[in-house]
Amino acid sequence: MAHDLLNGKKGIIFGALDNRSIAWKVAEMAHQEGARFVLTNTPAAIRMGDIHQLAMKCGNADIIPADGTQVKDLEYLFREAMKRMGGKVDFILHSIGMSMNVRKKRAYSDVDYDFFAKTLDISAISLHKILQTAFKLDAIHEGGSVVSLSYIAAQRTLYGYNDMADAKALLESITRSFGYIYGREKKVRINTISQSPTLTTAGSGVKGMQDLMDFTERMSPLGNADADECAGFCIVLFSDISRKITMQNIFHDGGFSSMGMSLRAMSMYSRSLDCEDCPPVD
Repeated sequence: MAHDLLNGKKGIIFGALDNRSIAWKVAEMAHQEGARFVLTNTPAAIRMGDIHQLAMKCGNADIIPADGTQVKDLEYLFREAMKRMGGKVDFILHSIGMSMNVRKKRAYSDVDYDFFAKTLDISAISLHKILQTAFKLDAIHEGGSVVSLSYIAAQRTLYGYNDMADAKALLESITRSFGYIYGREKKVRINTISQSPTLTTAGSGVKGMQDLMDFTERMSPLGNADADECAGFCIVLFSDISRKITMQNIFHDGGFSSMGMSLRAMSMYSRSLDCEDCPPVD
């Protein structure tokens, strides 16, 4: 049910590939909430993905190809987006991430450093490039909002997440550092959402993803947050409801980040114990 939270607002959504993408869900919900926006991804991703279908569903939204790691592409994107939409934007979603070390199954103790550099550039430094370009072009309205997607591996070690953990840590640091500058100078908010493990196209490439999702579901009092729920939270952060929230990494994970051990998770390890050793039920 729509509430017109983004009525009259304009934005840019990075990273929609197919209907499993969180960015795709955000675009659908932003359209329902009254926003107008440009969809963008790399030229290769636009050719391979279903973004044209998404654009049609969202009122024939404009698609402007841009590589988030290339400043010239970003300069063109912002100038063209402002031209087509008649002015500055109000919100930006950064949903960009990729690791060749993960794709090639290189262990963290044996990463390819060229791949590592690309991981950081694509998954984190791209946010800095987007923010710096927007800042120099004065492309975001006062009171605007930028949201990027993170993960708890920025704070805790998770098997198989590899160099993406370093990228997420850098992403959150950029959010704080640029959030101070953008807030002070332009009153623009910058936040990250630390989402539950989610079976997106990118997420499905993480080793042991299904097992991880089962574990976090058992650990989280509210269960895992899915892509639609994450999209809803993005909309709230884009809206005027959250005008004083900035420089934050907000956990959207059903409570997983505050847990040590849950009864449901412990039960998986206690099945072979004698009844007298079983944990109490609370």
